[in-house]
Amino acid sequence: MQFDDDAQLDPSQVEDVRASGPQPGWGGMPGGCMLPIGGRGGCGGCLLFVVAAAALFLFGVIPSPFSGQGGGPQGGGRQPSAPPAPTGNLAARCRTGADADQSEDCRVVGTVNSIQSYWRQAFQERGRTYRPARTVLFSNAVSTGCGAADAAVGPFYCPADRKVYLDLSFFNTLQRDFGAEGGPFAQAYVVAHEYGHHVQNLLGTMNRVGPDSRPGAGSPSVRLELQADCYAGVWAHNAVKTGFFREPFSQTDIDQALSAAAAVGDDSIQRRTQGRVTPDAFTHGTSRQRESWFTVGYDSGDPKRCDTFSGGI
Repeated sequence: MQFDDDAQLDPSQVEDVRASGPQPGWGGMPGGCMLPIGGRGGCGGCLLFVVAAAALFLFGVIPSPFSGQGGGPQGGGRQPSAPPAPTGNLAARCRTGADADQSEDCRVVGTVNSIQSYWRQAFQERGRTYRPARTVLFSNAVSTGCGAADAAVGPFYCPADRKVYLDLSFFNTLQRDFGAEGGPFAQAYVVAHEYGHHVQNLLGTMNRVGPDSRPGAGSPSVRLELQADCYAGVWAHNAVKTGFFREPFSQTDIDQALSAAAAVGDDSIQRRTQGRVTPDAFTHGTSRQRESWFTVGYDSGDPKRCDTFSGGI
């Protein structure tokens, strides 16, 4: 995963609030998820996986208990106006692709830039308008449009404020505690997955996870998460066309993504945490399904191939 040294980065797409510490109003997330699985007013697509001391991580979507998931072709509902993005010192440090190859923070900036460049073009080709989403880098705790989250929450997307939230310590935990291979492209896969949820929000797909939805092997929440995996693969297929990368990704890069996808499969996590697999409790899909749908997106490069809501998965 090598960036084009001359690619111009846009750090305004990433907010860095790590230096500010815990955000006002932080009170944690009881049980790791604000509300039960569901669509409007629910916790659609939250992957809960247990680590030491029963701490919980999320890798999915945290909807607002007030605004719902959004609706209509562009997400629907009135979105709060956003002030100019604070970027800490990212603007000074993350200017080119060469910076992205040297710094984890700048790599996040470059990855976000590439993902949004791809989806902007993909939406335009289909007669739609893509609305950018910022990524917020935080540590310890953060206040969001969907509520307060602490450091035990991994990457997630909040449709209420249309932002992706990322605590970089998540990647160490994913590798150390869940057996993921790690590496730069594992991180890129996770970020691309979260932006897949943003795409679902803009297209109104999140509304398919209704308030009465329940977890399970074929549940709407599983289908939502597998589609986000597929969208991540679609971006990976098209990433070099965005101009941010020197060459197409290597098999080593793709293997890093597949390893991360397998590590967060429901069956893999359940075996690690409870010693048995309980399909009725699935929220994200099995390791095989997550690898398979990322591969569908990567091999095809076509978002239309990511219809996880029709037929078997």
